[in-house]
Amino acid sequence: MPAARESLLEAAGAALSARPWPDVRMVDVAAAAGVSRQTLYNEFGGKAGLGRALIRREADRYLDGVDRALAAPDRAAERLAAVAEWTVRAARAQPLLRALLTGAWDAGLPAAGRRAPGPGELARVVRDRAAAALTPGEGPQRCELAVRLALSYVIAPGEESGPGELRRLLSAPTRTAGAR
Repeated sequence: MPAARESLLEAAGAALSARPWPDVRMVDVAAAAGVSRQTLYNEFGGKAGLGRALIRREADRYLDGVDRALAAPDRAAERLAAVAEWTVRAARAQPLLRALLTGAWDAGLPAAGRRAPGPGELARVVRDRAAAALTPGEGPQRCELAVRLALSYVIAPGEESGPGELRRLLSAPTRTAGAR
């Protein structure tokens, strides 16, 4: 039941944005999705399974955004800046993604469980996707560095920090010691 599953995930995400996870009731999620509670339990097994599915969906959505940024026809530095911008914007807008990217979980979110990707794993996945999208000389390690820099803006934003600042920093031509 792919349509029911997606409806349930949408309803659970909406419920989570309105109240902490411990206050989200399965009966309310099922009603909002227009399905029976039994369908919800058949699909996810219970509230913990629903929470894990929300977490997985959030990670997948983040990685889809990374793929879009890496597919842009810009030069490598612009694509890396776009990945960093996407990371900051998405993490600031979605508490569940922010927790995935930083490892800072609070009691108002579903429990991550052992199968949820951690911050280091997500950074490695982004690096590996960059390696596949960029030419070898463009450096997938630069992408990992861009993501880690973006995460620093998520964790400890400065007064002027934001996605635009990241684009400026990451898109600037790289200077070598000889060019100084």
